[in-house]
Order: sequence, then structure tokens, then C-alpha cells
Amino acid sequence: MDAGMLAKLFLAGAKNLENKKEWINELNVFPVPDGDTGTNMTLTIMSAAREVASLNDTGDIDMRSLCKAISSGSLRGARGNSGVILSQLFRGFTKGVKEYDEISIPIVAAAFEKAVETAYKAVMKPKEGTILTVAKGAAIKARELADSGMEDLGDFMAQIIARADEVLEQTPEMLPVLKQAGVVDSGGQGLMQVLKGAYDAFLGKEIDLTLDKTDVSHMAGRISGGNLEAQAGAEIKFGYCTEFIIMLNKVFNIKMEMDFKAYLESIGDSIVVVADEDVVKVHVHTNDPGLAIQKALKYGALSNMKIDNMRLEHQEKLFMMSQKEEKVEETAEQPPQPKKDVGFIAVSVGDGINEIFKGLGVDHIIEGGQTMNPSTEDMLNAIDHVNADTIFILPNNKNIILAANQAQSLVRDKKIVVIPTKTVPQGITAVINYVPDLSVEENEAAMIEKIANVSTGQVTYAVRDTSIDGKDIKQGDFMGIGDKGILSVGIAISEVTMQMIDEMMSAERELISIYYGSEIQEEDAESLRAQVESKYPECDIELQYGGQPIYYYIVSAE
Repeated sequence: MDAGMLAKLFLAGAKNLENKKEWINELNVFPVPDGDTGTNMTLTIMSAAREVASLNDTGDIDMRSLCKAISSGSLRGARGNSGVILSQLFRGFTKGVKEYDEISIPIVAAAFEKAVETAYKAVMKPKEGTILTVAKGAAIKARELADSGMEDLGDFMAQIIARADEVLEQTPEMLPVLKQAGVVDSGGQGLMQVLKGAYDAFLGKEIDLTLDKTDVSHMAGRISGGNLEAQAGAEIKFGYCTEFIIMLNKVFNIKMEMDFKAYLESIGDSIVVVADEDVVKVHVHTNDPGLAIQKALKYGALSNMKIDNMRLEHQEKLFMMSQKEEKVEETAEQPPQPKKDVGFIAVSVGDGINEIFKGLGVDHIIEGGQTMNPSTEDMLNAIDHVNADTIFILPNNKNIILAANQAQSLVRDKKIVVIPTKTVPQGITAVINYVPDLSVEENEAAMIEKIANVSTGQVTYAVRDTSIDGKDIKQGDFMGIGDKGILSVGIAISEVTMQMIDEMMSAERELISIYYGSEIQEEDAESLRAQVESKYPECDIELQYGGQPIYYYIVSAE
């Protein structure tokens, strides 16, 4: 196999992963609306694919230039833990083949082993039952086949894929959380789609290898299931987002539920109907909320009613996008920052949380977080922006720490310190506890010690039915998710949030901080604070506007 063939296989693998990304997203263990493994892996590999495609366009492709394009492109474009691990697999593989004009089975087997070795080294605490395990299974099989003297490359690839698929199917037995959720590892499945796409190309199947030349940032702009620009430009067919709860006064049997759903489908879309014994939670986009309400009143009394004009929100979104573009232009025109000893970079999402970080002295905010993990390239650009000898990075999400570490390893002219903050409240605590008179090392140790005392909970909604952490969850339910699992489930946001806080609390907790999101009204947030103050009078309670999407409340206890 020469460089031209390897490039074709790589591009085919990238396209297959891109085509399957939403399916891979749905393999997320928690049924949250921002499961993003498929998206992160796709953005990672597409960053490299564009560099490979540009080599193809010039016709100047050899093994060394191809390997540089794959390795550099994926390293800088890596997003999320799965994306970083994928980039490290590519980095190791390309190290194993770059010195050869043509690669044979023994060379590929050695490159597979180098890929796995490199990826395992990149993860501080490698966990079996993940993409690492699937890659290792493929490498072990490749070595076995190479040592047997196999010469048919097609058979070699087929057997590797078969073995890797077997390992993927075993991942639920290695990670109980996967078995409980009834899914295989999403990162491992993403890797399989790359391998299978490459194999299809090797077999000569007709594959469209053309890539969208649009910058990957367009894809990275998606929040809550769609590209912001696409959402802003799209025509809104049904203008009112309508939500309410029916307090049933009669038995709501399967036939009634089906009839009710059918009626809602006749007047709108985006329908969620979640029925329990005594209540039914309803969500629908419609042009006439009154029709939905009149129909619902036949089944009982209504509560928790909420109607939002999405067309107004659409206009506001267009305005905010134009403001953001103007802000970017203003930032580009600003003079360079004066040199300082220490600077801070924080990953954040939500205008309120952004302002909190800025008020605490953070020099640069990277827009991102759980809804869209920033890439290693985003980290490097932020580092360039901060004119300081030492820069502390606060990832504020466990899925961003690896990308921050990867950026750290690529910087030579500044000292980069990654504080492994897994949540926004941990990031806020870290920067509050920075003491200018202490050394970098002393501050690093102190911040890491302080964030260990912060417990975080986040409230969002479920996108599918599942059973996990001993809780049966229905699509549309609200969930309170803690540091180590789901703490509460229900159909009312305030009740779910209070139950989550109860699970988070312990005798030594003294401060409860509540950050309410973009979809929560201030009066509702104030009502929640009053409940928390009443139940925990010995604690200081802080309420602040966060403005974060998807997560109605972020709460910390420390």
C-alpha cells in the first residue's frame, strides 16, 4: 500500500465516521441532550482529513507528508477525551509508517502497536472497556496475523475488524455503567466506523471522498442539537414552544395517549408526551397553543404552563449572532496586551458565567463546555492571545482536560499549567483561591486541593428512555446529575433540583452556589433559593445568573 492508497482509506474512514456521528452520539451512557462523542471524534478526524485532501488537490503526496497531515491535523483539531485519544492513535500509527514509501502487513502491525502505546501514554488513568481496549484488541490481532506470515492485506484488514468488533461487544462486561445503560462504548464504536470505512474503500466500494470546504467551526457552532447559524437562518414552521403538565382526573390509557399524540402531531411538531400514573408532561411546538391546552383539559387540570414565542427568540438569536461578530471584529482590532507574569484561560458557556470569570480576573474565555468541547487548536489560539509567562488553564469539564493537556505539550515559549477542573464551580473556586504572592507550584497545589472539596450537580432533561444508577428515566424527564452519576429524576425542575441538592449535601458543607440557565426565569430561581435557604439555614446561599444553555441549574456545595 502506497501513500495514495493510505490517503484514500483515511478519507473514507473519516467520511464513514462523519455519516455515523449522530448514531454514536446516541450511545452516550447518560441520556443527556448533549451527548457528543460522535461529534468530537468527527471534528477531530475532519481537521486531519482537510489537510490530507489539500495534499491530494496538489498531487504532491508521499508517506511523510501524508503522516504529517494526519498527525498534525488531528492533534490540533482534537476535541473531547474521545477525540484526543483518536488523535493519539493516529499520531502513533503515523510514527510507525512515515519512513516507508510502501507499507506491508508487518509494518502495519507494528504501527498498530505504536498507536496503542502512544494513546495509553496520553491518558493518566487508562480505563478498560473504552476506545483504548478496542484499539488494543485490533493491535493484538494485527500482530498475531503478521507473525503467522499472512500476506493478503484484504484478509488481514477483515480479520482485524472482526476481532475489534468482538472486543467492542465485550465493553459492557468491562464497564458496568455501559451494561446498565445497555450500550457499547461510544468511542470504541467511533473507531470501528473509521476502520470499516477504510476497509470499504480498500474493497473498491464507491465512496464520495469530497469534503465540505467550510471551516470546521461551522460544525463546532452546534449547541443543543443544531448549528446556530442554520437555526437562525431556518424558517420556523411552528412558532410557540408550549409545555405543561396535566394533573389527570381519569385513567390515561395507551389508546388515549396515542390519540392525544396524534392530535398534537396534527397541530405541531417536536412532540414529547410522558405519561405517569397521575400526571402527563407535554411539550409541543405549535402555532396555536390554545388548541393543545383545550385538548389537554379533557384529561385533567393543568399546571407548570410555559409558552415561548420562538420567532421572537429567532430574531434575538440573529441579533446576538451579529453582536458576536462585531465583538470578534472589535477584539481583533484591540492592541496587544501588556506582558504579565501570570494569566488565566477558562472554558465557559453562558454570558453570566463568562462575566463571573472575567470579574475574577480571567484573561481569556474559550466559549465551549459540555455543549461543545473546544479543540486543542482553540486552546493554542487562546494561549497565543494571553501575553503572560505562565498561564493557568481551567478546562471546567472532565471531557476537555485531555485537550488542554495536549495543548500544554505543544507549547514551548510559555509555562502552561492545567488545573484539572471538571465543572464550572470548580473553575470558579480555583481562580478565587489563586494567591499572587505564592509561587506557581504552590498555587497549583492549593487550587487542586480546593477544587477537591467542591461537589457539583447539574439539571437537564432526558432525550431517551433508559434505566441507570437505579433510576428509571423517561424521555422528557428532568435529571439532576452529580459528579458520579444521576442523583434525581422527575417531572418538575424545582423538585428535581432540590432532591439533587439533598443528595449533594453533607455536614461539612457551608456554601451552596446556584447558577441558573438561559431558560430559567429569575423569579423561579429566587423561589428555588428560598427553598434552599429554608432547608439549609446554616449554609450561605449564593444565587447568580449563569445563562448556560441546556442545563437549567448548575449547583455547587462546598
